[in-house]
Amino acid sequence: MDYYFSEESQLESSYPMQIQGFWHNQVTTGEFQGVDNVPISYAYSLHPEAVGSIVISSGRIEGFLKYKEVVFDLYQNHYSVFILDHRGQGLSGRMSDNPHHGYVQDYVDYVQDIKTFYDQVVTPNTQHKPVLLGHSMGGAIGALYLHQHPQDFAKAAFTSPMFGIKTPLPMWLAKALISSGQTLNQWFASRPWYFVGQGDYLAVPFALNVLTHSKARYQIFRQEYEQEPRLQLGGVTFNWLAASIQAMHRIAELAPQIQTPVLVLQAGADMVVENSAQDHVCAMMPNCRLVQIDKAKHELLMEADQYRQPAMQQILDFLQ
Repeated sequence: MDYYFSEESQLESSYPMQIQGFWHNQVTTGEFQGVDNVPISYAYSLHPEAVGSIVISSGRIEGFLKYKEVVFDLYQNHYSVFILDHRGQGLSGRMSDNPHHGYVQDYVDYVQDIKTFYDQVVTPNTQHKPVLLGHSMGGAIGALYLHQHPQDFAKAAFTSPMFGIKTPLPMWLAKALISSGQTLNQWFASRPWYFVGQGDYLAVPFALNVLTHSKARYQIFRQEYEQEPRLQLGGVTFNWLAASIQAMHRIAELAPQIQTPVLVLQAGADMVVENSAQDHVCAMMPNCRLVQIDKAKHELLMEADQYRQPAMQQILDFLQ
């Protein structure tokens, strides 16, 4: 089947005119109160002749403003698209007095926020049973959601899902460090502490990035973050790491109970998440298919066309 995809070579002209114009005219934004009254920002675009509805759960440090091209492409393929900014990032509220802290208390809060979004924003605006598209951390949140609310989504596609993370230390040592760091943090401070070596937002030059081969898409992402400083997020805290490790353990435990049809797209050259964990979790899920995009970096939806287009093609074929 023929689909519409933005082309990297055209982005310099199409992004400011076409995609920004679409965002300005066709996209509705809003806010609701998440768990503990943390304000959660969201955006959606309703297609007048929608063939379906997609809910996007984005990755760590991401906000919906980074997903303008993705939302635009999905809309061009006749989908209504809904996306929220997870608590502690994007335009949503922070839970620490330093807005750069990568922080969450428990992934249960992320899941509950999506449930509120689903009930208050998605359901009233679509006749279709939605499908879930989760990237990286958003894939981990999505997997937990599918277990807790199995009736809500018809299908789920996860790109580079965070079912395990790459760490420079052996996992037992990392866990010991995180545990002792968390304990000291609770004893000596009321605000979260960054994990060792982490700090406030720093714009990484394209040449050093591990996320994408696409210079055009990387520069657009950086421009969005320069123009809207509220998007800027720093490194992870001890709390975020502890919550994430707990979430990844739960996903591995719960995988056999997740009945929803799932597509896992794996980035062959991923340097952020652990591909072997994706292999394991997908094998444990009753209805999971894994497809590797050879040599692609972590951000499949914002990769160079040679990796992004096959990924988008797989997603749209799966959703048909």
